[in-house]
Amino acid sequence: MNSYFDYNATTPISPAARDAWREAAEHFWHNPSSLYREAGAAKRRLEDAREALADRLGTEPERVVFTSGATEGNNAVMAHAARRQAAAPVVISAIEHPSVREAAFREFGKECVTELSVTPRGAVDLDLLAAQLENGDAPALVSVMGANNETGVIQPWREMAVLCRKHDVPYHCDASQWIGKYPMAGLGESCDFLTGCAHKFGGPKGVGFLLIPEDAITDFHSLVGGPQESGHRAGTEDLPGILGMIAALETHQDAALAEARVGRLADRTAFESALVERVPGTCIIVSEVDRLWNTVMFVVPEHPNLKWLTRLANAGFAVSTGSACSAGRGNPSRVMEAMGLDYEEMGRVIRVSGGWETTRADWMALAAAIEGVSTDLSSGSRQSGVDLGA
Repeated sequence: MNSYFDYNATTPISPAARDAWREAAEHFWHNPSSLYREAGAAKRRLEDAREALADRLGTEPERVVFTSGATEGNNAVMAHAARRQAAAPVVISAIEHPSVREAAFREFGKECVTELSVTPRGAVDLDLLAAQLENGDAPALVSVMGANNETGVIQPWREMAVLCRKHDVPYHCDASQWIGKYPMAGLGESCDFLTGCAHKFGGPKGVGFLLIPEDAITDFHSLVGGPQESGHRAGTEDLPGILGMIAALETHQDAALAEARVGRLADRTAFESALVERVPGTCIIVSEVDRLWNTVMFVVPEHPNLKWLTRLANAGFAVSTGSACSAGRGNPSRVMEAMGLDYEEMGRVIRVSGGWETTRADWMALAAAIEGVSTDLSSGSRQSGVDLGA
């Protein structure tokens, strides 16, 4: 049984990625920027990986920059946009990952950042973006994610890209949660800037990629001090990590992703039905909205979410309260706040996110475990007459 339900935070490395990493670490460990024969072999593998990724994205390899992950990529995009148009505003959504939001505040100043509100269904309102582009000052950048890491709600990134192109505004999409779950076709053609992260789709940690537009190829410099990545990012490339990332992507071919989605959605729906039946009062957040097939966020009927997480962990199940990048701060979820949940409700939110390895039996086992925790918490409260701690 697979009892891990925090795939939106990180995924186990796939066998293909692990094998590719090991092979490269053993045979292609040389510096790709050096001039001897073995380094040349490493350089060829690096460029083959760049071409393979560009092909999946439907774009040119010159646009691909290998990074340490989406956090670095998101910061680099904001810094580049600010260097180009420091006095211009920047537009992001109210549900962006902290690496986008905080980078925007740092590079542009809080007063120059416009945060697009989301509907109660958790998606960016396209009309608001259109009004901003038509009536406001031209922004240096619009940055809206492909799918939300907490709710799983899919954002209208294709339509936003069209709107931005119409107004000659660069569009950045943090596709960390999209890639590996949905087809990549169209991402490279639609998005000016695109960030991805290997450990979200079965690749190694500490590696990712950034797509830059053709008009930025001559002046995009995220890290300086070396000629690597055509001068876009200094520092010796992590070739084993990069080849592991490409191998992980190869296990997620677009056609197979599209075909498997229906069955995975059915598994998630079965879990949601079982959950609300077994634990009365449970509320599935945005249940009727187009979401990532692997993600369910719900509000439990009583008791703080940390009590549920502790007992589920004791039963062997790994779930979360939302973004792992924000969990340690102890602050309420900005995503839940943007969607209109009150403070008390936010304290009862749980997120579960499965993976390709997760079966319907795994989902049903989780539903049964949550039911067991509900019974345990209710019984403890009745016996003591007070709300028990974890």
